Formats: sequence, structure tokens, C-alpha cells
Amino acid sequence: MINKRETIHPAVPDLQTDFLKGTLSRRDFLRFATLLGTSATVAHALAGCSLTGTESTSTDSTMAVQRGGTLKIGSRVLSVDHPARLATLESGNQLRQVGEYLTATNNDNITQPWLLDRWEVDEAVTTWTLHLRQGVTFNDGRPLTADDVLFSFNQWLDPDVGSSMFSLLYYLHTTGIERVDDYTIRLHLNEPQIGVPEHLFHYPAIILPRTFEGDFIKQPIGTGPFTLETFTIGDQAVFKRRPDYWRMGADDDPLPYLDELIYFDLDPDERIEAMQGGVIDTLILPAAEEWDALKTAPGISTYEVSTARGQVLRMNVTKPPWDDVRVRNALKMCQDRQRILDFAHLNQGDLAIDAHVAPIHPAYCHKPIPEYQPEQAKALLVEAGYPDGLTVQLTAKNDTEEAQIAQMLKELAAPGGFNIRLNMIAPAKYWEQWTELDFGITSWGHRPLGTMALALAYTADETGRPVPWNETHWVDPDFIALLRQAERTLDVNERRDIMCRLEDIMQERGPIGLSYWAKNWNIIRSEFKNVRANPEGYDLFYDVWKGNGSI
Repeated sequence: MINKRETIHPAVPDLQTDFLKGTLSRRDFLRFATLLGTSATVAHALAGCSLTGTESTSTDSTMAVQRGGTLKIGSRVLSVDHPARLATLESGNQLRQVGEYLTATNNDNITQPWLLDRWEVDEAVTTWTLHLRQGVTFNDGRPLTADDVLFSFNQWLDPDVGSSMFSLLYYLHTTGIERVDDYTIRLHLNEPQIGVPEHLFHYPAIILPRTFEGDFIKQPIGTGPFTLETFTIGDQAVFKRRPDYWRMGADDDPLPYLDELIYFDLDPDERIEAMQGGVIDTLILPAAEEWDALKTAPGISTYEVSTARGQVLRMNVTKPPWDDVRVRNALKMCQDRQRILDFAHLNQGDLAIDAHVAPIHPAYCHKPIPEYQPEQAKALLVEAGYPDGLTVQLTAKNDTEEAQIAQMLKELAAPGGFNIRLNMIAPAKYWEQWTELDFGITSWGHRPLGTMALALAYTADETGRPVPWNETHWVDPDFIALLRQAERTLDVNERRDIMCRLEDIMQERGPIGLSYWAKNWNIIRSEFKNVRANPEGYDLFYDVWKGNGSI
């Protein structure tokens, strides 16, 4: 039953009409209705369907939950300090066991309240009122209040902190954050923005206590289900069950169920053997060859989901020869996308255009997949002043997927006039320099809205300088103006029209090549229950439990 006291945003009835006409999918209706502050219950009622897929469900509902046990995860354990500066999924997954977010995007790509109880947004989509859950405590016993949220926002928006949230929340200044009371904050945006709830689940957006001094490993205080026991870079990170976690399970039983999480730092070539030998129970973002080797292994279950996760071939437009659009476009023409997908990800994904927007995004504008055109690439290089071809160095992580893409691109680009020298380095070394490399491959995680990655990676601050995650240093005023227009456009079809133009600009003069969007898997021992594949690759273990090993 719909709660008559709940205020529904004026745009929601229009979205419901589009859904009933068949011009908006059920998932997209639910996504945008909830973004505009409609509760999940009411949104599902308006869609005429039951509330399914929005909360965790057991892999075997007939089994009684069992408590205790350890989950061992294969992952890099990298150096971290301030959560607002997180730049890798592995580090984000480790810190999220201790710290939490105001919102959460589930496996259906729908964003809902987490540390928030609810939110409200005005008709102009410029004023967002955030209502905190009451009764949430940090692991030091202190209650979560609006002051902690204010502190966190101020950290994100402090340019000296260097957070990617600074560019994602470009539409908000610290002067626009109003403390209404102990559990309510109101955001007064500089311009309309539809993606606020989804931006608040960006992995650097962990809510910090107002006593935080800058190093989370030294001061691991958060509202999450586990506490940090030990953290050793390059070795392991150990997390213990928090006995007073605020969130309850389906039957009001205390969470979490597991006693311990251990993240083991493993090299890529060790992970399959570690799974097969029982050293670890699950993997962070398994590579396709790991999925292929383990998908039918006894005692192991595999869950999959389509994503907007891509290996981005990025060119720094401030560094020759990538400052010449003809050279960039010539390189893009050297991608045989199907061959690259087959070789690097075993055909498990969707082919991509050279724009950072994926078919899973609601406003994606479908365009033909560019063909492999080495002769045209060679002609462009001649036009750019390289009649004898061009030698360039490609730097990438020595992880499986990136290494295979790099090797295949080297082969494919040779007939197009490119002599690509490969510089394969350790992941930690790559992340130390990723925003300054001339030419590289960067793994970009899934974002639930198409506008999010564009804002993070292809915009500038108020002074015209590239934002912190703009690794290509590409600043195109026409592109940015269109993106800002898309971010304030509620109508999905109108936003898709804008996205068509954004995609055209990226393909015609943009700084990236992109062959495919990868499928994500959660590969885990079958005795672990309540498991699902998350499109963002996030480790959400608060209600996972360990059974007796039967399937």
C-alpha cells in the first residue's frame, strides 16, 4: 500500500506514463523514481510489481542462516590514507567494510538509501533534503549525526584533499550545504542535477567521523559491519565482525553473519591456483581466464552481471603526438573490437564505441560499432606528418586483461602505421602515475549513470584545469556544456538526444579508444550464501553467511 504521507516528485507521474506506454523500461522507471525520492515500496507499487531484487536474497531460502566463519578474498592490498582520495576498486572494497555511504546502488543498478533514511528533491531538482537514519553509531560508540556528514562533504569539496568527489559534485559549493537539524542536511545546488543519490555511492564517498585526521588506516572509524584488525601493504588486510553493527537482517537478527574477512595480496598468476587449492574463497573482479578456469569447478558458484566497466585506451592530449586529433583517431581505427573482446575477455561483454557511455546506461544512444580500418589509420598518420609511421610507448598494468589488450592492440595497430612498444608494470606502479602517462590503459569501473564517468574523467574545474581524474587532460567546452545540460535533464528521451551528441564529440575528437564493456562475475565457494554479482564490483559482505558447503 502506498503511504499517503509520502510526497511524490512531480516528474514521477510522467515517468510512470512513459513506463505504461512502453517507452521506458521497468528498471529505468524504478531507477529514476527512486532517484527522485520515491521509496522503493511506492516505486514498485506504481510499476505494478512486487518488491523483488532490491534487497539481498539467499541463494537457498530453505536453509537456516549460520553464523561464524572466515571469508578469504584474493585482492591487491595497496597503500591508502584518506578515503576521499581512493582511486582503486580494491582499496575501496577494503575500506567499505569499515566505512559506509549515504546511499547504495544494488545489483539491479537502482540506488536506494543506506545511511540515509530517505531524501526529498524539489521540482527544479536543485534542492535535495537528506534525512539520516537515527540510531546509527560509529565503531567507537559515537552516534552518526549531520555534523559528520557535513564534515565529509567539506572534505570532498576541499581542493587540497584531492578527491575525485570534487569534480563529481561540481554543482555544489560548501556554502550550499545547510544543517537543518541533527539528522537533516539540505543541499542547495548551483544548478539542477539528477544524479545526486548515485554520486553519493561513488567509492571515495565514505562517511567519516568529524574527528577524522587524514589517515584511515591509523584511524579506522566508520559505521560499517566490520572493524579493521591489521593492514599490511602488499600482504593482507584483516577485518573482524563488529558486534554492535546498526543494521539488522531480514528476521531482525544482528548483522554481519561472518566473523572475519581476510584480503590476501596475490599476483594475477596465483589467483586460479589459490582458488582451486582453497587458499582463498573468492576473487576481486575475476579476469575472463579465471572465470573460464573456475566456472565449472566443483564447489564453486559463479554469478554474473552486465556492466559499464571498461579498459580505456587513454591518450594524454597535452603530450605529442596525442595532441593531434588525427593521430588519436588513427589509433582508434586500429581496434578490431571483436577480436580484442574475444582475446582479452573471451567474448563476455558488449562491444563499445569510443565514448565512455555503455548500453546498460538508460540514456545510451546506440551507434554503429566502428570497423577496424588500418589503411585509413595509415592515411591519417601521413596527413599528420608521419609518412613512415609512428613509434609510441603504451603503459599498462601487467594484470591479465590489460596485458592481453595491449598485446592485441600492438598487433592490430602495426598495419595502421603504429609501432607500439609495451611497458607493462605492476598495478601499484601504474596507479602512482596514471593521470600523467602519455598513453596507457586504465581500468574504469562501472557507473550507474552515463553522465557520471563523463563528469569524473572529461571535465575541468572553474579555472579551466582538468579535474583530478581527467587523466587525458582533454577539456572541450562544447562537450562540457552539453554534459551539464544532460545532467539536469529528467526526461530520458531528451537526455538520450543530448547523449547522442556527446558520443559524437567523443568519437570525432575525443581522447579515448574503447573496445568493449566487460561482464562482471562473483566467483565464490558454494558454501557462501546471500551472494550476488554487483555491477560496480563492490564487496558487500554485510549479510553473506557461510553454510555447510552444499549447493
